[in-house]
Amino acid sequence: MSVTAPKGFTAAGIAAGIKENGNPDLALVVNTGPRSAAAGVFTSNRVKAAPVLWSQQVLKGGQVSAVVLNSGGANACTGPLGFQDTHATAERAAAALGLNAGEIAVASTGLIGLRLPMDKLLPGVDAAAAALSQHGGEKAAIAIKTTDSVHKTAVAEGDGWCVGGMAKGAGMLAPGLATMLVVLTTDADVDADQLDEALRAATRTTFDRVDSDGCMSTNDTVLLLASGASEATPARDEFAEAVRAVCDDLARQLIGDAEGASKDIRIEVVGAASEDDAVEVGRSIARNNLLKCAIHGEDPNWGRVLSAIGTTAAAFDPDQLNVAINGVWVCENGSVGEDRELVDMRYREVRITADLSAGAETAVIWANDLTADYVHENSAYSS
Repeated sequence: MSVTAPKGFTAAGIAAGIKENGNPDLALVVNTGPRSAAAGVFTSNRVKAAPVLWSQQVLKGGQVSAVVLNSGGANACTGPLGFQDTHATAERAAAALGLNAGEIAVASTGLIGLRLPMDKLLPGVDAAAAALSQHGGEKAAIAIKTTDSVHKTAVAEGDGWCVGGMAKGAGMLAPGLATMLVVLTTDADVDADQLDEALRAATRTTFDRVDSDGCMSTNDTVLLLASGASEATPARDEFAEAVRAVCDDLARQLIGDAEGASKDIRIEVVGAASEDDAVEVGRSIARNNLLKCAIHGEDPNWGRVLSAIGTTAAAFDPDQLNVAINGVWVCENGSVGEDRELVDMRYREVRITADLSAGAETAVIWANDLTADYVHENSAYSS
């Protein structure tokens, strides 16, 4: 159920001592081939961590043979020395694995503005290389956790091939092509162009539509590696759907583990004049803190939904807006609809439907409620 589900991959997760609490903090994923095609998407934040800058360069070649990931430190805003540390990490992995450093991606997560303890990280790379296993995917997923309460893995099966994946993320989840650290693997025999096409299509409607707290990280990275070990070449649409399914599964797990959340909010915008309008409205609703507080208090306050819609540039007539909460149309034609007391909000998932009555386009955004636990988590933990 992780990155080692497809053939042609090994992985490891160890405690290198980067985290002071002694928890696992270093992961290694290796593509043993015969193919080493890869694609990636990264944060659109203009402030990018050193490993993002490094891995973007690596991906220009369309090949990745291994990925080194660490938690316990973001290596972001660390200047030229931080970039040298990322380079040294790739060089150390290359030496340990007998590979070219130019085909080794690096990803980091944790506190911004501090250099990594290289005296611990580099020996940890050696230890992870020695611990590589075809069954090491779960340990790798555990090693990349920060404030995550659970590790996150997923898999989709094809006809003789599959796609596997692992993700980390519980805060700073907002759209920007990618919204956390993710490694996806496949044993399908596909080239880098097809990987890029499938990955960008998948992230556009999954990770890019997770909006937990409106905060975009400096380190967001999603990588897709292909080993070709199954010797199967699926149809483009079939492969793209498998990648999308794994991304969608992982994105839902991210929302379900969002820091302090007690409700998962599915926001579906329908009747939009364009997909862009639908996404803009969905994100505006997702980022409305007053609404998020109301959802936490199990209050079906549909007025806050309309207020959020009204801040957008989307095409709509205010007198034709309709809103449903958990299937009850509490707002009809911009005014009072069904009795709000009919809305049952006892359960974890809350569904909001916003009908703009302006067209036929739709979009779904996932968010969560705003709780005291979220405030505590992000005041007690530097992030």
